Amino acid sequence: MEFHSAVGDQQYAGLVRSGEGLLVALDFDGTLSPIVEDPESALIHPDAPKVLVDLAEQVRAIAVLTGRPARQVLALGGLDEVGDAIGEAGRELVILGQYGNERWSSHARRIVSPKPPAGLASLIGDLPRLLRMAQASDAWIEEKGLAVAVHTRRLADARAAFDRLLPVLTEAARSRNLAVEPGRLVIEIRAGGMDKGRAMHHLVEEYDARAVVFVGDDLGDVPAFEAVAELRGRGLPALLVCSGSDEESVLRDRADVVVEGPEGVMELLRELTTDLASARS
Repeated sequence: MEFHSAVGDQQYAGLVRSGEGLLVALDFDGTLSPIVEDPESALIHPDAPKVLVDLAEQVRAIAVLTGRPARQVLALGGLDEVGDAIGEAGRELVILGQYGNERWSSHARRIVSPKPPAGLASLIGDLPRLLRMAQASDAWIEEKGLAVAVHTRRLADARAAFDRLLPVLTEAARSRNLAVEPGRLVIEIRAGGMDKGRAMHHLVEEYDARAVVFVGDDLGDVPAFEAVAELRGRGLPALLVCSGSDEESVLRDRADVVVEGPEGVMELLRELTTDLASARS
């Protein structure tokens, strides 16, 4: 494993020493699954189910922290079956969907979700007009229950369309007291009051974690990186991992380790599993 930061090696050593006190949290898109044109076809990396089950035997819990609806992640990842196997090992898999607003766990096995935020239905109804304003009428709209995402990836000049849309959608969202979450050629509009940083703090407290790893790839993961850095400042061993790509580099300079996409994430998790098992033997 190559470390991207001056403290990465010592933080990794702290994770290994923490053993069963370790919480591993991962984003889904770009981390466990590839970024594809159709988000509904972003299946989990084929090695991920076994990798996650093997890792779970060595740690306190594994969390998938994503902007997607929890139900969608369960389907794309086959994570209900993965949760069964993890539960048999006496560990827990938890999925926090829609930036922490939804929750599913291998223990409770049901999705807990709030009502959609006020103003979201109005914004969705206004989207055709807003897209025309930004000369992006053919952008793909993905309704997510508690949020709506506008994707420009399929457009001829995806980046230019994204840049035109962002200020238009930001103004429309803020007038309705909604939050805007830019990502990799996608702009998501959702309720405020929750992000991946707050979700990380809740997870660490819930599981009384003695160390933490977070793996992400995009702008929406910045709050989680900031939360983990804050926990590190309090003395908790913590490793920040960027699943890198050519589209987004915002996390690279913040990361202790940079890997190349989901395949690199699998390699890192296998190495972590082996090192944790060796430390216990």
